[in-house]
Amino acid sequence: MTAPGSPVGRAVAPLRARPTPGPNESEFLAMVTELAVIYGWRWAHFRVARTEHGWRTPVSGPLGKGWPDLVLTRERDGRMIYAELKTDTGRLTDDQSAVLGYLMGVARLHGWLQVHIWRPRDFDEIQAALR
Repeated sequence: MTAPGSPVGRAVAPLRARPTPGPNESEFLAMVTELAVIYGWRWAHFRVARTEHGWRTPVSGPLGKGWPDLVLTRERDGRMIYAELKTDTGRLTDDQSAVLGYLMGVARLHGWLQVHIWRPRDFDEIQAALR
């Protein structure tokens, strides 16, 4: 005998695990910079600051508004990387797309310069680029 409401004889929808959210941009930045230091890179990140008008990054010039999150350089092989960091669901702004497009054009002319858009799901690619 089965209890009333028991699933015996009825199709039961499988339980689905909720996807766990990946790291936020600050956590992801920490992951990338820690790895970069391990591989001998020096880096710079320009943090936003809270103002009376909201969050702002003090910048100037035609490339300032969409400037990438992270600039990495390594003396031993003369490489430089510009990296825009996004969450797995984050999107580029129009300014970021324009600046990254410009930098990618420059990178095509210079083998020592690389430009990347990195997301947590790309961690194997990030590790390979920093080796």
